[in-house]
Amino acid sequence: MQKKSIFQIIVLIAVCAGLVALLALWFDAQQPKSELLLNEEGVLEQLDGPLSPEALEDTTSQEISNPMNPKAVFTTNKGTFELELFEDQMPITVGNFVTLAEDGFYNGTKFHRIIDGFMIQGGDPNSKGDDASIYGTGGPGYTIQDEFVAGENHSNVRGTISMANTGQPNSGGSQFFINTVDNLALDFDKQPLTSRHPVFGHVVSGMDVVDAISSVETGARDLPVDPVIIESVTIVRN
Repeated sequence: MQKKSIFQIIVLIAVCAGLVALLALWFDAQQPKSELLLNEEGVLEQLDGPLSPEALEDTTSQEISNPMNPKAVFTTNKGTFELELFEDQMPITVGNFVTLAEDGFYNGTKFHRIIDGFMIQGGDPNSKGDDASIYGTGGPGYTIQDEFVAGENHSNVRGTISMANTGQPNSGGSQFFINTVDNLALDFDKQPLTSRHPVFGHVVSGMDVVDAISSVETGARDLPVDPVIIESVTIVRN
């Protein structure tokens, strides 16, 4: 009888221990875990998690491909965002953009064509004036050579900046657009091969501002009802 009681006690202890272990596992599963991501210097850093899809997207958009590349800080009446310019791989296109920006060419221009779920376009000096009928027709008075570089960084994906053109070869000048979604059909090496727009940088901070600009109310010819003004474009070098 005594042996039976001892056996029952041992079984009860084992059951209780199992329940405690299961409870500990359940409690641990409810706690937020940390995830490791690389920072700009390539060093692992710990972030609170689990990360939402939005947070992961924001982190991805902040990756710098080359710390030596210049950055362009866009100050607009809707907020500020910053891009890395791929000078190391796109010297002609970036060199032209940097020269124009440092000359103040873009200051006071507008994002004159905005299509939500597609892109925002700017860089036309005509948009400094009030005659909206000529927005989108201006340039610096010259055109530059197309630079087409194959590779992951040079595809028209969300957050990249690309050259606008007339549809003809080597017809880019000052106008550009920033992709707000993946627009792979605009790549020079992808079907349907009817659009060829060179990517020369990407947004590294402030993509929420770009998204806010892309969602403004527009009217005829995709022109914003309330002007979205580029107050300045500042080039920053490390």
